[in-house]
Amino acid sequence: MHTWKFFRTGGLDQVLLQTGDDLLSLDQLDQKLWVALSCPVKGLELDEKTLAMIDSDGDGRIRVPELIAAIKWAAVRLKDPAELLKGSAALPLSAVNDSTAEGKVILASARQILANVGKKGADAISAADASDTAKIFSASALNGDGVIPPEATEDPAAQALIKDIIGCLGGVADRTGSIGVTAEMIEAFFSQLTVYLAWLEKSSGKDIAVLGDATEPACAALKAVRAKVEDFFARCR
Repeated sequence: MHTWKFFRTGGLDQVLLQTGDDLLSLDQLDQKLWVALSCPVKGLELDEKTLAMIDSDGDGRIRVPELIAAIKWAAVRLKDPAELLKGSAALPLSAVNDSTAEGKVILASARQILANVGKKGADAISAADASDTAKIFSASALNGDGVIPPEATEDPAAQALIKDIIGCLGGVADRTGSIGVTAEMIEAFFSQLTVYLAWLEKSSGKDIAVLGDATEPACAALKAVRAKVEDFFARCR
């Protein structure tokens, strides 16, 4: 069992949280010794976005199981959970536990974010760095918004395909302002393309290509004078 230290303030004995072991052992602490068993997400001096993340059931209050779960989540990703007690404005990258898969993801993400906000090589990341999503994503064509612009790939064929889809169906703006396509648009494009190809295959039938190999040149000749022919009949009417 964990050995606890207490201090007295305001006429109450309160647990002293100083070490990572103190935090990790909170699930062993009798809840009768907790000063409070819940707190609101809003109206405190703490960052509301952070509190909202801890509030896993979204009921607007953080309760003991949610707080313990948050500590355990962070413990897997930090070398020492006591880092949470420092109250620093920025998290040193050296504090991230790169020996776990979760920690490696956090470290890689932090470095990518710092690079995108113009702080490549920085040794710490702050909440402000991670919150500036517009700046973070503007540096990357693959920004997770579901829109794929032509510049998202270096493959000329893929770029040409994306531009064709935009030309046929129109494009949508991603969070950086670039025009691209979505998965739904890609599916619709190929669905319509399949129908179009089937329609083209029918054009080779004898009942349609009545002039044989000369049918296509004849159609082209007709298209060339179509405006004049329509104008002629309009004038006749």
